[in-house]
Amino acid sequence: MAQNENKKNRNNDPGGMSLEEAGRKGGEATARNHDQEFYQEIGRKGGEATAENHDREFYEEIGKKGGEATAKNHDKEFYEEIGKKGGEARAKQSENDNNKNNRNNNNDDN
Repeated sequence: MAQNENKKNRNNDPGGMSLEEAGRKGGEATARNHDQEFYQEIGRKGGEATAENHDREFYEEIGKKGGEATAKNHDKEFYEEIGKKGGEARAKQSENDNNKNNRNNNNDDN
């Protein structure tokens, strides 16, 4: 059976490279040839295309599935930790916003 699976996964390439190996090599070559901006751009384009092709129910459904999978794979401590991190990040953001507003107000006085 393994031999049949192996044959099924081979391209018509005489070298007999499997689809998995070809995909891995292609991905490695792409990673060598492109920078972070390239990946950000294709991610943005993909997100925009997805948004054009799907409605609110689609996002609700994938959000629900993701939440269920996360709940199945994580315990109470995980949620405590991410809640703590989120709270700390929000407090820091609020502090930065307040400092920015104070600087702007001081500049207005001049």
